[in-house]
Amino acid sequence: MEGKKLLMIVGDFGEDYEMMVPFQALQAVGHEVDAVCPDKDADDTVKTAVHDFRGDQTYLESRGHDFTLTKAFDEVDPADYDGLVLPGGRAPEYLRTRDEVVETVRHFADEGKPIAAICHAAQILAAADVIKGRTCSAYPALRTDVEDAGGEYYDGVTADGNLVTGRDWSDHVEWLSQFLDVLGTTVEHERTATVDD
Repeated sequence: MEGKKLLMIVGDFGEDYEMMVPFQALQAVGHEVDAVCPDKDADDTVKTAVHDFRGDQTYLESRGHDFTLTKAFDEVDPADYDGLVLPGGRAPEYLRTRDEVVETVRHFADEGKPIAAICHAAQILAAADVIKGRTCSAYPALRTDVEDAGGEYYDGVTADGNLVTGRDWSDHVEWLSQFLDVLGTTVEHERTATVDD
């Protein structure tokens, strides 16, 4: 099966694992992923933040990596892409205020194309008005945001039609698995000989 062309919208202080892991994992199974950020060009970087869960009332945040963009936001046409990936972290709180981001998300929703959103990316989904009447997961502190946008909050990974959502990076395995299912991706394993064979 031919790989899909996927768009990932990121921004400064997006969650490190939620950017790096899907970006690499989706490419590892044969998909092409373009990472873009408003007001930045190809080969520019965004700073990431690592969110760790250590039993406090909320997550601990520390500086992550620099994540390199593959294209400029204004160079991409959403119509050229088969699916959308929206990482979480702090970036969604300001990305949701950008008309071009909201319009891009609406394109994918209106066309029924697969959308994978995790953690605080629900803020972008809410701003794009694509949650109403749907089941949606997010970081638990965003339950009210999901419900205020007309969605039904789910505490785990969920796929509601073309929309696949998860709570945070600890959901990666199931979240990416369900997104691959929605994309129609099949992964086949071939056993290779080992020294013991």
